[in-house]
Amino acid sequence: MSEEKHPPELPPIGAIQSHSLTARTENWFEYPVRAQPHHTDYAGIVWHGTYIAWMEEARVECLRSIGIDFADLVALGCDLPVVELSLRYHRPVRMGMAALVRTRMTEMEGVRINWDYQIRSLDAQELHVTGQVTLVAVDREKGKILRQLPSQVKDALVKLST
Repeated sequence: MSEEKHPPELPPIGAIQSHSLTARTENWFEYPVRAQPHHTDYAGIVWHGTYIAWMEEARVECLRSIGIDFADLVALGCDLPVVELSLRYHRPVRMGMAALVRTRMTEMEGVRINWDYQIRSLDAQELHVTGQVTLVAVDREKGKILRQLPSQVKDALVKLST
């Protein structure tokens, strides 16, 4: 019989030790989106999971803007999975509407990286969604939390705090 393989279980967030570098930023990265029909339910309102996908797209593009390409992370053997996610829905985005996903790294402590999000109308007058995400650096091959961020990643992330 084949043995079923389960992904490694991550320890509780409190078990992740803090190592060395702490960085914070107030700078927002902005990523425009438009609600397409496939993003919505039958009522034409954006499905809740779409907001999470937009947030990840914004985070990946923010990282790319400072020289971290996700393919390079994979090549380094590093992954940054989400270990905590919190969203608050203020008002819906509807089919055809354009919106701005704003993201920023709020804190980097050891291998734990916290991000904030806002999804707003293009004129910034309406707030649709706010969220927070915590990522940790994981060794892709071993499936274990790294003791520290790879130096290339750490150095690039510090750019977000300037």
